Amino acid sequence: MVTYSFKKAERLSHKKIIQELFDKGSSFYLHPFKVLYLPQQNPEVKENRVLISVPKHNFKRAVDRNLIKRRFREGYRLNKSKIASPVFFSIAYIYTAKEILPSAIIHEKIILSLQRLNNSGRESNQKPM
Repeated sequence: MVTYSFKKAERLSHKKIIQELFDKGSSFYLHPFKVLYLPQQNPEVKENRVLISVPKHNFKRAVDRNLIKRRFREGYRLNKSKIASPVFFSIAYIYTAKEILPSAIIHEKIILSLQRLNNSGRESNQKPM
């Protein structure tokens, strides 16, 4: 059964892990997001962890930044089951568009990014170490 929740454990908040993600992680750009990801090293973690960032440089008003983050969280919460990779990731989404996009577009781009992560997770699982 699919759970449509976005628990605290799924949020990326540890400074050390975030720094490692930005230093060692891979990235790709999928408008309106820059996506950074890093396979999680800790075998105890059983879910993907997500960080959402909306730069203050692009959106001066906090209500606008919060609206975008709220739309993103809703899209991720509904579509996170699309990633079926055996590897769990630390993921950072950085919103790069200059305007507030409708929820439908954000949800569509989240689905595409999760599919891309799904493919990279399968590839990294097959590579010999």
